[in-house]
Amino acid sequence: MSELTVSFSQDDCKIITKESLYSGFFKVDRFEIQHRLFAGGSSDAFSRELFERGEAAAVLLYDPINEVVVLTEQFRIGAALDSRQTSPWLLEVVAGIIEEGEQPAEVARREAQEEAGCIIQDLIPISSYWSSPGGTSEKIHLYCALIDSVGMGGIHGLDHEHEDILVRLIPFEQAYNGIAGGEINNAATIIALQWLKLNQSQLR
Repeated sequence: MSELTVSFSQDDCKIITKESLYSGFFKVDRFEIQHRLFAGGSSDAFSRELFERGEAAAVLLYDPINEVVVLTEQFRIGAALDSRQTSPWLLEVVAGIIEEGEQPAEVARREAQEEAGCIIQDLIPISSYWSSPGGTSEKIHLYCALIDSVGMGGIHGLDHEHEDILVRLIPFEQAYNGIAGGEINNAATIIALQWLKLNQSQLR
């Protein structure tokens, strides 16, 4: 067994009941669950609320010739509620929700076109991860895309989704240093930039 293999499987968790608490653009459900314990036996039944966020594809647009990354700047309600945050407009990788029947790579290419007016040349998988599995079902499929950034920029997004997206071309090292400086402050963008720092020489 690998040191990275976890102790239990899906069969060791039992969903006793599921109750819908809210259903709108997103959903919130309450579960009563029971699972095996490391010391043996099973837990008592207990409840957890789950924010049903679904899956999303996110993609870091990278021009290896000019060593530029393309990020989006847009308003985010979560940051608007944090008084310590200087602005609710964040610099992010392109991202979008995966609808039923869609593949993550397909969504990454579509969102690159919608949010940044960009045609992807090569799409490289980085990772698939749960953003905050203690409370949400959201899973992110993260990519890096090789692009030609010449002529990119401007304002993008879909009016019916209330998107107002400014496309920003930023030298890679400046964007990467923004992690330590706090200008880059959301998980998918931080992970993607750190991956690119490790793999940049192979992509030039």
